[in-house]
Amino acid sequence: MKRVTVLMGGASTEREVSLNSGKASAKALTEAGYAVTLLDVGRDPGDLVREVVASKPDVVFNALHGRFGEDGCVQGLLNLLGVPYTHSGLLASAAAMDKAFARRLFEQAGIPVAKGEVVKKGQPTSVPRPHVVKPLNEGSSVGVYILHPGDNRDPLKDWPFDSDEVLVEEFVPGRELTAAIMGDRALGALEITSDRGWYDYEAKYAPGGSRHLFPAPIPAEDYEEACRLALLAHQVLGCRGVSRADLRYDDTRPDEKPRLVVLEVNTQPGMTATSLVPDIAGQLGITYPELVRWMVENAACDG
Repeated sequence: MKRVTVLMGGASTEREVSLNSGKASAKALTEAGYAVTLLDVGRDPGDLVREVVASKPDVVFNALHGRFGEDGCVQGLLNLLGVPYTHSGLLASAAAMDKAFARRLFEQAGIPVAKGEVVKKGQPTSVPRPHVVKPLNEGSSVGVYILHPGDNRDPLKDWPFDSDEVLVEEFVPGRELTAAIMGDRALGALEITSDRGWYDYEAKYAPGGSRHLFPAPIPAEDYEEACRLALLAHQVLGCRGVSRADLRYDDTRPDEKPRLVVLEVNTQPGMTATSLVPDIAGQLGITYPELVRWMVENAACDG
């Protein structure tokens, strides 16, 4: 029986989400016939190395989110240990996590992105309101602001996260789309709606915080383009395994052609009960245990 060690928890702002992802993944992996060990990862990389080695895994299932687990750090440790792991490798993980760097790669590949710029703390921005202010290397919409005209807040001077720089992007109106990639194919795209008005942290993870419409109810040619862009972004970053691309679909101007914009690629998409990739896969008849089994059997190591 193949041994799978699930990494979860971590010390990032997404710790609770990661714990949920790890527990859900472990349950599905057990159902799929693997011998599973759960590791709640702390801040000490030495402890992590010792615990992984002690668990003697054939494969590591990486259910960590955010810094250290999603940005190439853990991937580098696992490369050194020579242990195959799920999701993307070191380089793709680091590139995707750095939103400004990923934007530059997307632009060079002809992938449409929102107009934006990196701004240092205390400096003004040239991006007119409404605009979105976000950390460069956080996930799950942690710390994200939408600033509208007349809003007196100025997070460019006093934002509630530890960083000297921030990404400011134009607010793209319209619909929230997400597309799942599995290996070399796009599984499909769904639309996310929320009574909160936008897809923030609570909408993502609170029960009933959002609704998923699959397939996304947009014209067929635009649906195909959303899937194409998601797969291209996955490939441009050098991702492997499963990833998820978040997009905006602006169809608010009846006299203009709808516009698709890629916001980011998640190399470690959530695997909770309300997560998007398992939902899309399930709509296609891929059960949760089948999905995680595919991820384990396609795990790899850069070392």
